[in-house]
Amino acid sequence: MSNVTAPPLVPPETHAMVGEPLGEPVSAVITRREAQRYARAVGDLDPIYFDEAAARDAGYDGLVAPPTFVGHSVVEGATLSDLRGDGLWMDRGRKVRLGVSRSMFGGEEWEFFVPVLVGDTITAQRRLGAVEEKDGRSGPFVLLHYETTFTNQRDEVVAVSRLVGIAR
Repeated sequence: MSNVTAPPLVPPETHAMVGEPLGEPVSAVITRREAQRYARAVGDLDPIYFDEAAARDAGYDGLVAPPTFVGHSVVEGATLSDLRGDGLWMDRGRKVRLGVSRSMFGGEEWEFFVPVLVGDTITAQRRLGAVEEKDGRSGPFVLLHYETTFTNQRDEVVAVSRLVGIAR
């Protein structure tokens, strides 16, 4: 029997990244056309997205964008060569190093604070929130917790996305 210990799946430099930004902030102006196209695509036809009078009658200062549109609005354009084999876009930010061979999406939750209006400038900053090495039935794995904070031009936090990745 060997006393050789397997190397950790999470190297020290990855633990040191917790709380740090994973790239530069990304900003985008919320346009009426894109917000309305998104609302139609997700099947949310609330009049506050399409009718200025309905939005004002509901207490808003203008047309509202659907809540999760903030995540879509800051996605940079990419080419087909930027698509990974698993169908996800390659991440161009800081690399989170792990001793694993594959990863997958583990879920996402959103928290919304302030409505996003057409004309707002939204800035997204993604951080590594936490890294957890765990033992499962089929061996060790890593949970990666990413947090993206979305702010408007008034520095108000409009939303926070918390995404979990599973790597083994």
